[in-house]
Amino acid sequence: MVGLKALRRRITSITSTQQITRAMKMVAAARLRRAQERIIEARPYADKMREVLQSLSLRTAPDAHPLLIRREMKRVELLAITTDRGLCGSFNQNVLRRVERFIRENQSSYAEITLTLVGRKGLDYFRRRQFSIVRDYVGQFRDIDYQVAAVVGKDVVEDYTSEAVDGVFLVYNEFRSPLVQRVVMRDLLPIEPLEAESDYYPVEYIYEPSAEAILSELLPRYVEAQIYRALLESAAGEHGARMTAMDAATENAEEMIEKLTLMYNKARQSAITTEMLEIVSGAEALQ
Repeated sequence: MVGLKALRRRITSITSTQQITRAMKMVAAARLRRAQERIIEARPYADKMREVLQSLSLRTAPDAHPLLIRREMKRVELLAITTDRGLCGSFNQNVLRRVERFIRENQSSYAEITLTLVGRKGLDYFRRRQFSIVRDYVGQFRDIDYQVAAVVGKDVVEDYTSEAVDGVFLVYNEFRSPLVQRVVMRDLLPIEPLEAESDYYPVEYIYEPSAEAILSELLPRYVEAQIYRALLESAAGEHGARMTAMDAATENAEEMIEKLTLMYNKARQSAITTEMLEIVSGAEALQ
């Protein structure tokens, strides 16, 4: 049987851990509220911009801008967004498994599959497995602003316009609720046009000053907006997943404390009973 001192140490240790997990849950909940407000504000802009650009690509000549040119998919790039910190359940593993499955299923379809990674967890995971990593961005979730997305978007656009890759896919966790985060994998480049019905005839736009000038300004901003939306989704999902994980850890710690306390009380009662029997036996022996 485990000694009383060992049980006391375990109870004290688990109690300290429970205080930490409870505090981390409260911090994650506070950060989640702010992150949720930001993603709710960003979603309509990103969705509408995606809709407008897809509609625009249907009405514009494919060679009007390099980001609209669709080439044969030989080299593709995956932009995968994970977190810099852990303790958030299976949040990162879901993205990592999705990327690995894509690579495994499409190795024969593409000549080369490269990775651009946002977040330390993704970098550590794929670097140990010798995957082809083009670049990484670590420490971007401390203070997410549009400038972060602009830096990432600029590099991705450069990869596509220089024909280093023929397509870019964006992989991230979409925030649904603190309990639910859904892994999303979508085409980022080239911009896919809307699917039109057979009797649909697209209306041509009149550009002022010119189509090239407008598209050169609008299309890179579209890429940045989609990446910014994905970063906000991932940040909100991370806080929700961490809050849920820390809540479960706090409850598990409470159950362990109850079980260990019961064991401690039984062991203490047994020790007291044994001491009392020894005292009574000693007294009887003296008589």
